[in-house]
Amino acid sequence: MRPILLQGHERSLTQIKYNREGDLLFSVSKDHVVNAWFSHNGERLGTYEGHIGAVWTVDVNSSSTLLISGSADNTAKLWDVSNGKCLKSWEFNTAVRCVQFSEDDKLVLLVTEPRMGFPATLQIFNVENVSSEPVHNFNPEGPKITVAAWGALNRYIVAGRENGSVALIDPKTGECVSTNKVHELTLTDLQMSSDRTYFVTASKDKSAKILETESLEVLKTYTTDTPLNSAAIMPKHQEFVVVGGGQEAMDVTTTSSRQGKFECRFWHKILEEEVGRVRGHFGPINTIAIHPDGRSFASGGEDGYVRVHHFDDDFFTFKFQI
Repeated sequence: MRPILLQGHERSLTQIKYNREGDLLFSVSKDHVVNAWFSHNGERLGTYEGHIGAVWTVDVNSSSTLLISGSADNTAKLWDVSNGKCLKSWEFNTAVRCVQFSEDDKLVLLVTEPRMGFPATLQIFNVENVSSEPVHNFNPEGPKITVAAWGALNRYIVAGRENGSVALIDPKTGECVSTNKVHELTLTDLQMSSDRTYFVTASKDKSAKILETESLEVLKTYTTDTPLNSAAIMPKHQEFVVVGGGQEAMDVTTTSSRQGKFECRFWHKILEEEVGRVRGHFGPINTIAIHPDGRSFASGGEDGYVRVHHFDDDFFTFKFQI
């Protein structure tokens, strides 16, 4: 399972995202460039240039026509995927930490962080008829939201907070419908299943958990020995969860890569047992994405590399011994 190394960033990766078909992979990092790649061979399709700060987050719509990115330069930008043209730029008072298209691609969710006296905001914009003003603009109370995603049928927004709790927020009123403190430390990632009925979280408390969306009930827990930065669910025909992280980036210079635990770890989704690890990165793994058909996965690290792994044939015939 020899990886394809994508070298298009000069600084650490912050997020990578496959499109719905899985033929394209989008990557963003702290070097203010958004890259698009062909996932099967690692060839760079192009770049989306316009941000002047670290780009924290990226998402692509289901038809692969629109791309949105959020940055530390206090802007979110809407791009035409095919030609790299910036269609719209929204300006905010603080950095944009999280963006995501709704399930029907008509709306986009943006989360800005509290900074310099400005409160955190959760804003929803219409991208079908691109508007300058948000359809909804909320100031969520409570601990800072670090990650957020749309639930099934856009009924709820699932938000992960700095104190380790997960909340369901009504996208029309901004009210917190329910909350559950599932982690001891900050949530670093939240990725939905393909049908959005459940999702996986990753946290600095060295654990990942699967929760049901409607009830926020914890279904499964995967406990590791290192802080986690990302977790992803494989498609339904493969019963695995992939998690990654590693020792804090500021301590990496004093540690070998073996001690730093910079590995993608595969856990059996149902049995909660670790079944394998994939090494390669020279620093913490910041983001993990899985190909929609489960044939490959990609990881982005503090070392500035994206590594794309295509699974060998025997991975799909592997049977877990109970």
